[in-house]
Amino acid sequence: MRIAVVILNWNGKGLLESYLPSVMGSSSGADIYVADNNSSDDSVNFLKTNYPSVQIIQNASNGGFAKGYNDALKHIDTDIFCLLNSDVEVTPNWLEPIKKAFEELPDASILQPKILDLKQKDHFEYAGAAGGFIDQLGYPFCRGRVFQSLEKDEGQYDDIREIFWATGACMFIKSDVFHALGGFDEDYFAHQEEVDLCWRAKNSGHKVFYVGTSKVYHLGGSTLSNMNPKKTFLNFRNSLFSITKNLPPRKAFLIIFMRLLLDAVAAIRFILQFKLNHFLAIVKAHLSFYKHFSKMYRKREKANFILNYYAKKSIVWSHFVHQENVFNVLEKD
Repeated sequence: MRIAVVILNWNGKGLLESYLPSVMGSSSGADIYVADNNSSDDSVNFLKTNYPSVQIIQNASNGGFAKGYNDALKHIDTDIFCLLNSDVEVTPNWLEPIKKAFEELPDASILQPKILDLKQKDHFEYAGAAGGFIDQLGYPFCRGRVFQSLEKDEGQYDDIREIFWATGACMFIKSDVFHALGGFDEDYFAHQEEVDLCWRAKNSGHKVFYVGTSKVYHLGGSTLSNMNPKKTFLNFRNSLFSITKNLPPRKAFLIIFMRLLLDAVAAIRFILQFKLNHFLAIVKAHLSFYKHFSKMYRKREKANFILNYYAKKSIVWSHFVHQENVFNVLEKD
């Protein structure tokens, strides 16, 4: 089983200096690539000078996470792609449980390891935690992370189980599946494109798994922090994109209508918190969604739509009304 670890970089020389050594030292047997999104810093020269064994793919432009990986992965011949953020510190033997899972789970097409917080190593990290799910309205959440609530890692998710989506911070995907799905949707630019990819994969009969016996540490927020209005814009808009593309028409329209109402509530909440930039980001997200609606609708999958896609009816209701922020509690409801 050939694995290519592919790190997407854009002006991230400092991150490569800090975190590439762990990848190089703990990824025996894997090929290491850096896909550079037309950086203007000294990233490429740094790699050529200090890591001559790293294979560099230079993209012609910065097309974001989605296009960056789509362009780069066309040039890599391997069995498994590992899409790894440049701000991830891996652990010794992190690849062995992944290889074993692919061998023992032949119907698994996409995997993710346990994602812990590099700044607080005994806690899960926002981007992926212990595997991703969505509720009936398309809101994503994770085992170990519900909205901004992060659980302490006490071994409660050291299992291997099927999930709905795997994080783009560290995603393993069979190369033939990635290409068959057409890669990431480049209209997303960044954020939640992995949710869409996994949703399309599940609509096509593939399965996604979490492997808690492998772990990595993620810094997070290196490109856009959670407090950046652009991230608010991308998350709100791209979530609506995914609903439009991946649900049957009647259900999609109903869910979109309900989401628009809840997004309005979120916008009002931002006003009350005096976060006017985030309020405007939601307004812009909706305007962009309306502008691109026809295009997204035409992208709808030809495969059968799965109807048992959600783990909760409303994560918003469970979290904000019932104050539930631990996945194992949510799952029992």
